[in-house]
Amino acid sequence: MIDHKSCVDFFTLVADRSNKEGILKLLLDSRCHLIDVVYAKGSVQSGYFRDLLGLVPEEKKIIITCLIASDLSSKLLEELVLKFNFDKPNTGIAFVVPVEKLSV
Repeated sequence: MIDHKSCVDFFTLVADRSNKEGILKLLLDSRCHLIDVVYAKGSVQSGYFRDLLGLVPEEKKIIITCLIASDLSSKLLEELVLKFNFDKPNTGIAFVVPVEKLSV
């Protein structure tokens, strides 16, 4: 018997609002389910050391959560790097939590 609970990941990402449509298309194309979008405001404030480190204050953010099959999670993370430069500063962050690790 397959434990379906362990085959699903809870996917979370934070990105600039300007990328919303492209990211949503990617999520739908990646067969994500129960996609939820929340508008948010970034909290990084400008300052000498933040500017030196390349942290640019960006206020308009989106937080997206969804469910995805575990075997598709790593591919989706790779696509976010390739298409939206998530490996660069100030572009976005994404992470996955197996549903079996979430509290009921």
